[in-house]
Amino acid sequence: MINRNDKRPIYDQLVEILRNKIENEMEPNDRMLSERRICDEYGVSRTTVRLAMADLEHMGYIYKRHGKGTFVSALNQNSQNLMDSYSFTDHMKAQGKNPSTKVLSFDVIESTKYFSEKLGIKSGEKMIKIMRLRLADNIPMMIERTYLPLRQFAGLTQEKVIQKPLYEIFREDYGEIIKVADEEFSAGIVSDREAELLGVPVDSACLKLLRTTYNDDNIVIEFTLSVARSDKFVYKIRHMR
Repeated sequence: MINRNDKRPIYDQLVEILRNKIENEMEPNDRMLSERRICDEYGVSRTTVRLAMADLEHMGYIYKRHGKGTFVSALNQNSQNLMDSYSFTDHMKAQGKNPSTKVLSFDVIESTKYFSEKLGIKSGEKMIKIMRLRLADNIPMMIERTYLPLRQFAGLTQEKVIQKPLYEIFREDYGEIIKVADEEFSAGIVSDREAELLGVPVDSACLKLLRTTYNDDNIVIEFTLSVARSDKFVYKIRHMR
């Protein structure tokens, strides 16, 4: 309960109380307590509740759906191995968002020295280049440029990529199980074309990601360059000891 003698602000105490309730008593996608109920139950003002709820949303514990209310996110679930399970689709669903993808291009091209080194193939060897726009609740979030060695994914078509997530294709159509993935992050500025696709002003800040994915045999099966909106996309990593 709220301790009026505590030196901490009341809304900070309320954040801690609600966070513990979410972690210990609630499940992902449960409807969050209403502002009125929180006011009555903890004897606090509506302003205090709104401040606390804003903090919980920023921390990723709750999410809002327009016209439907506020719900518990999946942050309180036991953490899973990022390298085993990560995908944009899973990441957005965990935040209570509806993910979707637009395939902007699909080409088979010759690898340059840079991409041959990243994929572990010979320079000039054929590779697949897929450019996708990733959305959440129909809002553009990220542009992904994915490069795959053609010899690993012969027969892959744009139609297949449109039909289901790429990692499902890896597993179900090619028997490729992801063992580990390395990622690098850096801050950057979107290009004019990226700004247009993401619906942000030119020269907006962005998060750039480089991802190299390995299969069970430690062979590189994917190299992806991503540009994510800094105002919408939140990338979270939990480090465990």
